[in-house]
Amino acid sequence: MIRTPLRPLARILQARQAGENPDLIERENIRKRHHAMRDEWRLVAEQRLLLASMITVLVFSLVGVRMWAVASEPAAEPVARATSTQIHAARAGITDRKGRVLATNLVSHALYAQPPLMTDPVGSAQKLAEIFPDLDAKTLTRRFTGERKFLWLKRRISPEQMQAVHDIGDPGLQFGPREMRLYPNGKIASHVLGGTSFGREGVHAAELVGVAGVEKAFNAQLSDPAGDGPLTLSLDLTVQSVIEDVLAGGMRILNARGAAAVLMDVHSGEILAMASLPDFDPNTRPRPLAEGEASDSPLFNRAVQGVYELGSGFKIFTAAQALELGLVNPSTMMDTTSPMQWGRHRIRDFRNYGPELSVTDVIVKSSNVGTARLALQIGGARQKDFLGDLGFLDPTSVELIEAPGAAPLYPKKWSDIHTMTISYGHGISTSPLHLAVGYASLVNGGTRVTPTLLKQDIVVPGPRVVSERTSAAARAMLHAVVERGTASFAKVPGYAIGGKTGTADKPLTRGGGYYKDKVIATFSSVFPIDDPKYVLVVTLDEPSENSGDEPRRTAGWTAVPVSAEITRRIAPLLGLRPSVDYAFDPEITLATR
Repeated sequence: MIRTPLRPLARILQARQAGENPDLIERENIRKRHHAMRDEWRLVAEQRLLLASMITVLVFSLVGVRMWAVASEPAAEPVARATSTQIHAARAGITDRKGRVLATNLVSHALYAQPPLMTDPVGSAQKLAEIFPDLDAKTLTRRFTGERKFLWLKRRISPEQMQAVHDIGDPGLQFGPREMRLYPNGKIASHVLGGTSFGREGVHAAELVGVAGVEKAFNAQLSDPAGDGPLTLSLDLTVQSVIEDVLAGGMRILNARGAAAVLMDVHSGEILAMASLPDFDPNTRPRPLAEGEASDSPLFNRAVQGVYELGSGFKIFTAAQALELGLVNPSTMMDTTSPMQWGRHRIRDFRNYGPELSVTDVIVKSSNVGTARLALQIGGARQKDFLGDLGFLDPTSVELIEAPGAAPLYPKKWSDIHTMTISYGHGISTSPLHLAVGYASLVNGGTRVTPTLLKQDIVVPGPRVVSERTSAAARAMLHAVVERGTASFAKVPGYAIGGKTGTADKPLTRGGGYYKDKVIATFSSVFPIDDPKYVLVVTLDEPSENSGDEPRRTAGWTAVPVSAEITRRIAPLLGLRPSVDYAFDPEITLATR
């Protein structure tokens, strides 16, 4: 805007020439300028008023719309919202293969204190100590009267305890909702399930996180709010319960230090039961041991984490490989002269079985010497490759967080003496689960199975490890072991059973030899042997059958009777009908050398 001068020079000169007063020109220009400014300010004021009116109308309109929306909503209680990252407390359940609950959630409460709000800290401390015997009244009093403004008292309390605390009537004692993990079956399948604990915690929620077993292995899936339902395991709750019950009875009668059992579908690799004793209740999961051997802890899963020399149960793999390579047939005679000298080492049999046995009888009688000679024909390199194909040289891939840490132990240098001792289960340490996988792969027709704890809807055969002919021959040998060999106590009326015993001396804790009176006794059974469906591996740690004049520790006297009782009880539960008169004929065509 260009302003007009108040005293324009040209007009001033004209006014002086005309004898007029020049000040009148200035006053007139001032008047005109003031009028122009007044008009301009009025326009600005009118625009501002218009804008303010529009904003006011808009705001009141929005408020009115919101009030109408709120009035239209159904009534609901107010919900407190945390400003921090939201804690997802919900956790999916776990069921067995038939939908029966193994793990679920239960709403409980946590107890915390806000000392600044407490009216009687000393009296409340005394009453809390009476309700919760593990709390100390003096410690609580010191904390309540100190400078702390918040402290947790109990992560979980029962409804009865909650009511008792409520009756104290102190406003500084408050409750926060908690979703706790509940295992309704107690100790059953405890090593598979593992357990949970609280992760991130807030006053109004706490995160459940897995600490072991499938709870930890599938923690992300179970904690996902967008999950599609419970996690379905391959376990059968009823079968699992029976196996644990029989195994506990056998462990007690046979004075064993511990026990383990694995029941597996030979075709799908599904684990229908996995037991380890001693066990624990995941509802009150104990703390890990601070000292001593890991296997002394009830948290130790002997079926997966227990890595042992499993003894003669390995002999069937040696015989099967020799058959597969065409080196022998079931009736080939083997030199079993005992002891067998190899350098400074001597290999002996449990008894003197004479100068020779057939390959079948090497397995039936469980001859170390005969098996060692078979292994020498096979050779160390081929033996190692075959055991690797069966999964004995790597940790199992089962869906347990503990599995990767249970690596088999075997010699770095696979010498001839190692080849011989490994052929009968010494010098190599594996878990009972490894053994179950090996037997399932051998007897199911010869295809490798992958162990799993998840229910499988489709069975996809794995890579072939032996031919169907070799698999049938191995089944015939295992059946002979039960019918006339070291596992005669494994017979169950109405069912065709095959299997192999294994008894191995336990290595000294500090190394350098073996105990003379402590063994690991194992029996690996297959049923029905004429149409294999299941493999059952039973392992006892330091068993001793003391009914006779001398203790009997071999698997034939310990693990085999326990396995037979398990089979007798679970076979009907698995839908296997007993046969009054069964005949097993694998129709093997003998190979010639």
